Amino acid sequence: MDWAIIGGMYRSILFCLLIVSLSAAPTAQDQLYHDPGMQKIVQVAIVCKDIDASARRWANLLGVEVPKIVTTRPGKEVNVTYYGKPSNGRAKLAFFKMGQVSLELIEPVGENTSWKHVLDANGEGVHHLGFQVADLEKTAETLQKLGMKEEHRGRYDSNNGTYVYFDSRKPLGTTVELLHSDK
Repeated sequence: MDWAIIGGMYRSILFCLLIVSLSAAPTAQDQLYHDPGMQKIVQVAIVCKDIDASARRWANLLGVEVPKIVTTRPGKEVNVTYYGKPSNGRAKLAFFKMGQVSLELIEPVGENTSWKHVLDANGEGVHHLGFQVADLEKTAETLQKLGMKEEHRGRYDSNNGTYVYFDSRKPLGTTVELLHSDK
């Protein structure tokens, strides 16, 4: 028996197995959780200084009635955090239903919210794109793995769901919001 030939064949087989296993190895992209809710934008939000005036302008443009404007509950009542610290920030909100997407107007009330930060830093304009996700924590983990930091979180005023904003302005040009309704 020629051990050199057998050794060479053995090394060749191991090399082939290594190549096959590496080519079948999952990529970083494959290892990320991809929530089906990320396939459909449900909300486009704009921060504004004067929600009454903004709502009138949008209603005039769209040819619809000015929607009801509501003020959210104080942040401490709905577990709002801003960069992990409790916030009592609030907002005035107005929603225009436009097919599968809602146009949300947001006027910040108080400090320590992503709404106030974006308005102060950039002026009036798009604040976020919102996605209704099936698994909030797995999707949040994916965004964090992609380098996006959680910046603002809270419960809906009706206490039947959670929203989370991620600082995705550098990689994506806007904030990403994850929306998750309780079952």
